[in-house]
Amino acid sequence: MFTNNSLAQTIASEFSKLPQVIAVALAGSQAVNASDELSDLDFYIYIQEEISIDIRSEISKKFANHSEINNQFWEPGDEWIDTNSGHGIDIMYRSPQWIEAQLDSLLVKHQASVGYSTCFWWNILHSTALYDRNNWFQQLQQKANQPYPEALRQAIIAKNYPILRNNVSSYLHQIELAVNRNDFISINHRIAALIASYFDIIFAVNYVPSPGEKRLIQFAHQLCQKLPVNLEQNINTLICCIPYPFGSQGVVSKANTLIDSLDELLIVENLIAP
Repeated sequence: MFTNNSLAQTIASEFSKLPQVIAVALAGSQAVNASDELSDLDFYIYIQEEISIDIRSEISKKFANHSEINNQFWEPGDEWIDTNSGHGIDIMYRSPQWIEAQLDSLLVKHQASVGYSTCFWWNILHSTALYDRNNWFQQLQQKANQPYPEALRQAIIAKNYPILRNNVSSYLHQIELAVNRNDFISINHRIAALIASYFDIIFAVNYVPSPGEKRLIQFAHQLCQKLPVNLEQNINTLICCIPYPFGSQGVVSKANTLIDSLDELLIVENLIAP
């Protein structure tokens, strides 16, 4: 199912020896056959109690000459480059209670986010268990393997659609202000946020959990039957507008074109009024 099987199993075996660990799952591109030569191996270590930094460091030393232990920038984790293969190894630590709560917020409470609403659901569905004490992770995946709730679909659209350009605080309005201020950094930041909400809506329209922030165009074409017209062209044109001379309305115009095509899809699907 994934490449680098021997390395992945060996790393998982090291963590499975620890009493704190109840499951080890491989996720990311390696687990969905979308990896390339730049892809890391992404491990999720589900723990009942913290694993000491010393133990985590000792494990990394079996595979790498240099490692970063206890990174706290995103999810708590460790990173290293495997000496023999050259592959990046990304270890993330989660409590079972935390991931269960994330899943409940989506499938039971139907709570949307601003962009990437369902990425943790996708992560669970598309992980491969390499170690699973007492079948806890298998049960979690069984719970995750259910139809996409209509209430969640509606909630994601209701949360993300108005901030594209309808609200006073919308991305488009913020882009317009940034253009007028010649603020390249703000333009770039708001376009990235707009695209995150844009894809959150598209995956929801198609009843597909969001794969996160990588390869979004590729996954949209692979997984979604209903897409805005000229999706890839409109996104690429918008992104290529960013370096243009400040004061140009090209960025605003291209953002409007992108949202217009989404409007057309949502109208056809009876998700917004004409």
